[in-house]
Amino acid sequence: MQVAADRRQTPTAIRTDLGAIFVSLELSRSTWLITSLSPAGGEKMSKHSMRSGDVPALLGRFAQLREKAQARTGQRFPIIVIQEAGLDGFWIDRVLQKEEIESHIVDPASIATSRRRRRAKTDKIDGESLVRALLAYKRGEPRVCAMVKVPKPEEEDRRRLCRERKTLTAERVSHINRIKGLLFSQGITGYEPRRRDRRERLEELQTGDGRALPEHLKAQVRRELDRLELLLEQIKAVEAERDVLLAAEHAATPALAAMLLEIKGIGPEFAAILWSEGLFRHFDNRRQVAAYAGLAPTPWQSGSVDREQGVSKSGNPRLRTTLIQLAWLWVRHQPHSALTQWFEERVRRNGGRLRKTAIVALARKLLVALWKYVTAGVVIEGAAMKTT
Repeated sequence: MQVAADRRQTPTAIRTDLGAIFVSLELSRSTWLITSLSPAGGEKMSKHSMRSGDVPALLGRFAQLREKAQARTGQRFPIIVIQEAGLDGFWIDRVLQKEEIESHIVDPASIATSRRRRRAKTDKIDGESLVRALLAYKRGEPRVCAMVKVPKPEEEDRRRLCRERKTLTAERVSHINRIKGLLFSQGITGYEPRRRDRRERLEELQTGDGRALPEHLKAQVRRELDRLELLLEQIKAVEAERDVLLAAEHAATPALAAMLLEIKGIGPEFAAILWSEGLFRHFDNRRQVAAYAGLAPTPWQSGSVDREQGVSKSGNPRLRTTLIQLAWLWVRHQPHSALTQWFEERVRRNGGRLRKTAIVALARKLLVALWKYVTAGVVIEGAAMKTT
């Protein structure tokens, strides 16, 4: 006969009454899936799908959830919404904030998932995971997920110039390489499409065997030049707008963005990217600064295993790429600074090897030093400033 002590006890769930309606949004190009957990609704989460972009239907669904919860409990509860950061940007969050609905955007990579090789993944499962993450976040559990800090519309719009210039520059390189490749197949080298006399020189070109350029090939190169010239004009227009923006920042008080231009080796493009992509934000410490740029170290420690996996690369990729480029230029233009001397000593101790690894570490130190310079006015030790 089984005694009471040997019987399997069903664990009792310890939960408190929900003080709000928790909602997650799974957004796609065609449909939106709304997963909600309401007070006095048991542990079952309700799901409702609607057409993508239908904001009135979304607000109507929220009103229905409020009415049902009020009918069950006699109280009116607020709605707390969570969604993943993605292609939809921040406009939905701004719509909800305008309607006085608490809204959060979470970094999807920060939510813990099953490590099984073949784990199930559907929009319904993801919607429930978002609701559970939101519940844990509102309970105050530490490091349960990473919420995205939504930039202001003017801050988001300010980043467009540098990002557009980078896109245009990549297209310019593509067209130049295509023109050079077409001419190289005919034995022609040394032609520079960016020169002002590019069209006159095109008419003078001859193939490697002494023939004039074929007509169809010449026509194709002309069309490539048309697109290239349009790109050059657009790049000039974007750079002019960028200079106007920096001039406006210079006239502001305090002129934080303009402070970067005072350092030797930092030009308008680097200053605009550093400011618009990261340094305009508020950070509590240097670890947050490095983590935002994806330059924070990622150790792997377990028992006797202790090794480094490199930087996380989980932050802003544009800021990280710019900082690594700036680190190489910093070594050239700031040879007497403490950061450059640290880099050279590190490379010397490694016998001249691992320069790329050391330059990433220098980029992290440089970012922290620039953050201190912009926010607290701490001048980088040994750094040379531009002469007025």
